[in-house]
Amino acid sequence: MGKKKQQEEELSAQAAGAIGTLAIAFGVLAAIKDKLGLSWPVTALLTAGTLVVLGYAAWKAKTALQQLRSGRAQPSAALKQEAPAGGLEEPQADAEPVAAHPELTAALRTASVIGDNQVIRADEVTIGSVQTGDVYDFLVPKGRTYEDVEKRLGTVAGMFGVTRLHMTLERSRDNERRVKLLKLHEPPFTRPFPAPTRREIETFAGVPLGHDVTGQLAGVPTLDKASLLVAGMTQMGKTTLINGFITCLMIAYGEFELYLLDGKFCGLTRFEPYATRYESSDDPAVFWDMVQELNARSDRRYKKITEAIRTRQPVPKFKPVIFIVDEAADFFAPGATNEEKDQAKQIAEDTRSLVSKSLESGISTVLMTQRPSTNAIPVKVRDQFLYRLCLYVASAGTAKVALGDTYFETVAPINPALLDAEIKGQAVLFANGRSTLIRGFNFTDEFIWSVVDEKAAKQVETLPEKNPLRQAIELMQSKGVDFMTTPDMAPALGILEDDPTKRGKKLNEFLGGPPTCKNSQGRGYLLDDLLAFARGIGS
Repeated sequence: MGKKKQQEEELSAQAAGAIGTLAIAFGVLAAIKDKLGLSWPVTALLTAGTLVVLGYAAWKAKTALQQLRSGRAQPSAALKQEAPAGGLEEPQADAEPVAAHPELTAALRTASVIGDNQVIRADEVTIGSVQTGDVYDFLVPKGRTYEDVEKRLGTVAGMFGVTRLHMTLERSRDNERRVKLLKLHEPPFTRPFPAPTRREIETFAGVPLGHDVTGQLAGVPTLDKASLLVAGMTQMGKTTLINGFITCLMIAYGEFELYLLDGKFCGLTRFEPYATRYESSDDPAVFWDMVQELNARSDRRYKKITEAIRTRQPVPKFKPVIFIVDEAADFFAPGATNEEKDQAKQIAEDTRSLVSKSLESGISTVLMTQRPSTNAIPVKVRDQFLYRLCLYVASAGTAKVALGDTYFETVAPINPALLDAEIKGQAVLFANGRSTLIRGFNFTDEFIWSVVDEKAAKQVETLPEKNPLRQAIELMQSKGVDFMTTPDMAPALGILEDDPTKRGKKLNEFLGGPPTCKNSQGRGYLLDDLLAFARGIGS
């Protein structure tokens, strides 16, 4: 009871103290009100604010006094110091001032490649010269990489007073901060480079498609498990570029089969003697037939692969097949009738299957079109191409059709609409996520013919000397004829059958079943058909 009574007395005292405090506060407020002539609400707010400020000042003074007593007080400069911003170099008090390269520092700062307090050190810059321009070799500051330059290459070019087409960037393989920046003296390909030699083509690491802006060969590493889409407006040099590409294939790619569909009727004719199958047509049915033939070959190859895996044998290696189509858009255009529309849908589906599913079996496709519009080549076909090549087009929208819908979101894109339409064969090559400006080769006809003849001759040489097919080919070549009738060829190969029907049947079986031909001279064999048949053996 005594303890309870004591608590009641303490509460009464606290209440009395609170009442007294309120009374004093009220009196102070009344005095302030009378002195300043303010209303009650304003007086209350003014007094409360003053008390808060005084309370904060008292707390700040108490805290500073405690820090001084404990020896933990810090200099005011240290209290204000913050951690260095990400990507910036922390200054050192004793370090000597860094000499900045004025041109590069100003250009990269303005282009927002580096921060305002960062520099390109002059002692880390080397400027050299090549045939077509100047090469800046430098290090970006710590916290930055070559990608910071690459992402803003167009803006950087503007700071140098040139266009994006004048600038190329090469990254270092041993330091992410090292950048090699090429600035051309004049617009790219103002002066043509000489066609490469056989030696240059043979030693290139891959298949060259053209020269880059420095005159070096540029192309794709391989066509194994990859296909190529080539687009550009008419008269921009697509066919010449592809003729150069096929010539390089024949020099540097080893043994392969070539299927050609010449939608221009004469654009790819130079390579007919080497082609396993050559067609000159704009009929969709011809294109469809070739696609179906290659799909069937792919299926046969996949069956052999499957069987090898099941029996735990090495996967067979097949001779590469490259299918090149000029003016491909013509073969996807739907006709007016329902039957033609259904055929166009089936052609698109079979082509998609060929491009997407045949790569593992060694069959690659190259489609060319001079109409890179949205509906020229079906999207489901276009999306399957690993490599893209776009010559001059009229707009960025058209470029997206050729290079991909997200192309301009990639690193350092080049807009094909900015190419000089007067310089034929210029193109943007987009391969393995990177863009390269190239110009295709323009080989002479004499050089191409010599390559084709040499390659065709080597195909025959791979056959055994006593092979009847090789004997027939060499017989026709020795006589300098392109066609030989069965009655003339059979006795020369030891077939002495008198009955014409039996003689023709035996000769065809002896040769292995190549296609025959009938003309005004009679039934017999074309040299080109025998050569193509020889190339297809074992495929």
